[in-house]
Amino acid sequence: MNGHDWLIVISVAGAAATMAAGAVGAAIGESRIAAAAMDALARQPDAGSSITRTLFVSLAMVESTAIFCLVISLILLFANPFAAALTG
Repeated sequence: MNGHDWLIVISVAGAAATMAAGAVGAAIGESRIAAAAMDALARQPDAGSSITRTLFVSLAMVESTAIFCLVISLILLFANPFAAALTG
């Protein structure tokens, strides 16, 4: 295997590790947020609209980390900045 082949293997492995970490981290975070929101709704049903609004904002922030991991993976797979070092 030459250097280009190794770069492809390492890039794909890095992209897979990035997506795995992003997906697992986001899933754990979102499940903990949802569980806390359900607990808060059970304790204070009158504050439902405030809790729901905070829940959706928190979920969006956690999901953004998974989207950042997706972007990093796509860069590693399709616009690899390290490939220029081998060709140049």
